[in-house]
Amino acid sequence: MHHIDVSIEKDIFEANNRLAAKNHDTLAAAGIRAFDLLGAIGSGKTSLVELLVPMLKERGLNAGAIAGDVYGDDDFQRIVATGAPAVNANTGKECHLDAHLVEHAIEHLPLDEVDILFIENVGNMVCPTDFALGAEKRIVVVSTTEGDDVANKHPMMFRESTMAVINKVDLAEYVGCDVARLESDIHRYNPEMPVFLTNMKTGDGMEALLDEILR
Repeated sequence: MHHIDVSIEKDIFEANNRLAAKNHDTLAAAGIRAFDLLGAIGSGKTSLVELLVPMLKERGLNAGAIAGDVYGDDDFQRIVATGAPAVNANTGKECHLDAHLVEHAIEHLPLDEVDILFIENVGNMVCPTDFALGAEKRIVVVSTTEGDDVANKHPMMFRESTMAVINKVDLAEYVGCDVARLESDIHRYNPEMPVFLTNMKTGDGMEALLDEILR
């Protein structure tokens, strides 16, 4: 029989939420809008940042990023290659970023050079959901290669997000993914959430997504 100390768990979440609020205030004071990117490994979170950096530049806005990973700097290096200032945040054994890690990452960013901050969480469909980071909005990215039942398997991530991206729509027919079913499941758990269909290899769907991000 498992024993769970509810009071300790409550204290952890409350402490994280206090730090997340501090992060939000720090970024807001610097005039920065921040977006938390959630999703599984390989869904397209890093590709989304790579595409949005130059698109934002065309609109006169500078992007920055925090790249969260358990280990390594592969995503960080891809983001840096776009010219955007970025910080690598390794979690070690943890399957998610928390507000404390983000707080320290923010300290290493040139805030006066950033208008939009993307916080790319660790690739995981469960753990990041409970940990606010201080972002203005949460964007969950899934891909057709994960299967059309992915939203039904992870409802909390969709309930707690602001917008959803269904990526790799060009591969749907090859992997047997019913995109309409996936979109329907998302709206079952979050009826008002906008959903964007993207092909990040071609950039299809990205302009509409950016418009929503900047609303």
